[in-house]
Amino acid sequence: MFLKGLKGKKFYFIGIGGISMSALAKLLKTSGYSVAGSDGARGEETENLAFYGVKAYIGVDGERKELIEADGVVYTDAIAADNAELLTAKRLQKRIYARAELLQIVCAAFPHTLAVAGSHGKTTCTSMCAHILKSVGVPFTAHIGGEDGVFGNFYTTGREYFVTEACEYKRNILKVKAETAIVLNIDRDHMECYEDERDLVDCFRRFCQSAKTAFVCADDENCVALGDFSSFGIQNTLCDYRAVELRAVNEKYSFTVEEYGKALCRVRLNAIGRCNVYNALAAFAALRSYGFHEKEIKRGVETFTAVKRRFERIGGYHGASFVCDYAHHPREIAATVATAKGICKGKLYVVFQPHTYSRTKLLMADFINVLQPIENVAVYKTYPAREKFDEEGSAKTLSERIGSLYMENVYVMRTWLKKTVREGDMVLFLGAGDIYYAAQYILKELS
Repeated sequence: MFLKGLKGKKFYFIGIGGISMSALAKLLKTSGYSVAGSDGARGEETENLAFYGVKAYIGVDGERKELIEADGVVYTDAIAADNAELLTAKRLQKRIYARAELLQIVCAAFPHTLAVAGSHGKTTCTSMCAHILKSVGVPFTAHIGGEDGVFGNFYTTGREYFVTEACEYKRNILKVKAETAIVLNIDRDHMECYEDERDLVDCFRRFCQSAKTAFVCADDENCVALGDFSSFGIQNTLCDYRAVELRAVNEKYSFTVEEYGKALCRVRLNAIGRCNVYNALAAFAALRSYGFHEKEIKRGVETFTAVKRRFERIGGYHGASFVCDYAHHPREIAATVATAKGICKGKLYVVFQPHTYSRTKLLMADFINVLQPIENVAVYKTYPAREKFDEEGSAKTLSERIGSLYMENVYVMRTWLKKTVREGDMVLFLGAGDIYYAAQYILKELS
């Protein structure tokens, strides 16, 4: 039991099937705690938890034995205030932890904590840091907000280094007290939690100031506004760590790492997309601050291949490739489409699923600008997450604004793709909701 901030030995997770929540549940279980929990639907993570000896119930039950007997109850931000299990925990005066509060306690338990923040790329950069630590050979634990191809969402060899993600939603980023902080970029997202963009930037600034060392992207205008922190980049010639002499073969980049103007080594990425140059450079810079040799860091970065749902090829139909990507913000969509165009030999088809009505409504103009120029684009029904229907921010409204086909269900999607795709084409399924599973279902049906 190394988490001194936790009182008791038995814990119950409400929303245990979420990627970040299940990783924390695994961490507690491997640390000697008794863990159980519930989720609204069965999924890969609820099934995977069984391998760790964690019971994941499906459905809400305020009278569940494990909940009644728990010393502590952990909940995710997606849980409604009137959730029966959360109400039971309050009635029984359990010690209740928000997910970010538990992560704060975990961070404090490690001698060295490295946290990756930013509007885009957190999961990939966190995974790269984990691969570097594995290459170096130090004891570490990784808490990843996605499924790394090797580590999954949780991996541990010891308790010296802890690498995690810091999410800005509801200012949770401020609860992560990191020794080393990374900020990859700052974009207008989760703006329902902030007064304006200046308030958002200030939140990231406070995150950097709370760390012993912070690395920020010198090519991102909002990151530059954070203040005088160590920097990385490609375009800015004055940054501390810079990627130069970029080369790409089928959208896999190689580059030379410069440290304070001096060339260190040549890195060849095995992950697709120019955005991964920034992710790799940020990880490289942060781990160099611990004194690790550039050859060990290079080896770790190059062993990273992909994170699930990050330009993941899930199969093909009639010679066309089906690729899924988590992109749900206009800037992410633009980057993913650009990568796809670089390797697609035929026509490119894009199926986009908006994630939450509030994001779509707030960034409607940006979504229109990025989606309208795409020749073959369709919009799939909104994934609402925690939100109620809002016509102004709905997928149908977005579809009408860009003049695209609107898909209310998977059958419309399947029919469209069956009639259109040919050999050499690529179909991009974009979004952070259930479009990943819809794409898998359609592929199975077509095959």
